[in-house]
Amino acid sequence: MKLDLLHDYVNINGIRLHVVKAGPTDGPLVLLLHGFPEFWYGWRRQIPVLADAGYRVWVPDQRGYNLSDKPRGVDAYGIDLLADDVVGLAEASGRDQVCLVGHDFGAAVAWWVARLFPDRIKRLVVLNVPHGSVMQRHLKENRAQIRRSWYISFFQIPAIPELALRARDWRLGLKSLQATSGPGSFSDDDLRMYRRAWSRPGAMTAMINWYRALRRARPRRRASPRVRVPTLMIWGARDVALGREMAQPSIDYCEDGRLVFLEEATHWVQHDEPERVNTLLTEFLSRGVIDGQ
Repeated sequence: MKLDLLHDYVNINGIRLHVVKAGPTDGPLVLLLHGFPEFWYGWRRQIPVLADAGYRVWVPDQRGYNLSDKPRGVDAYGIDLLADDVVGLAEASGRDQVCLVGHDFGAAVAWWVARLFPDRIKRLVVLNVPHGSVMQRHLKENRAQIRRSWYISFFQIPAIPELALRARDWRLGLKSLQATSGPGSFSDDDLRMYRRAWSRPGAMTAMINWYRALRRARPRRRASPRVRVPTLMIWGARDVALGREMAQPSIDYCEDGRLVFLEEATHWVQHDEPERVNTLLTEFLSRGVIDGQ
């Protein structure tokens, strides 16, 4: 499927974000939020399908990543600021409402935006990250999840995580992607793209600062745990970092929620099973957007 991608920059909240745009300019807007350690390219298999279905697709490099600005300091990556970036993108698009799709840390941001600004979100799709309240509870009570989340504590150490990931031309980061994903989900060409994004000056520290901010830049806003926005959760059941037992309790917070497990997929669900994910996305979004429900 041939598709023209527009690489643009959007100035919001005092920073400049690199945004890849595709699809008809008058189509309903879908914002795709990547997680760690990805960038806009992590949605490469979804962008053309959504654009072909009639959506205007915006895919930012979120703050700190790839070609977007990398403000200094951990406080610049608190989740309130990350949510403000999403709202800023929505305002820059000129739409009153957008469809929001997030994976990994991008899904954590999407959950928070939907809780804070439900009137701005038409539909919400989250991939392999639980509702924040569920995650917090399991990090206190679930020993298996505490062990799985060891990397959050590791990332709190100054400088060492960056050095470990950068060593031997990013060997650890690349091997981690391959070891935790399905066979063939990341090609050699894909890994070269990731290596180039990680190598940009200041990028890896900024990316890891998202995790440091989890403990040092707590959200200042208060939001109901209830999610009023129609929500689809897609969960790769072979996720080695996040237990599937957190998925259903997350949907229980949603007034209109649906959970789909992909039993053979890993945490990198949109890479492992792109056709299935694309079908779920387009079917769910079209029921409330294209057909005007």
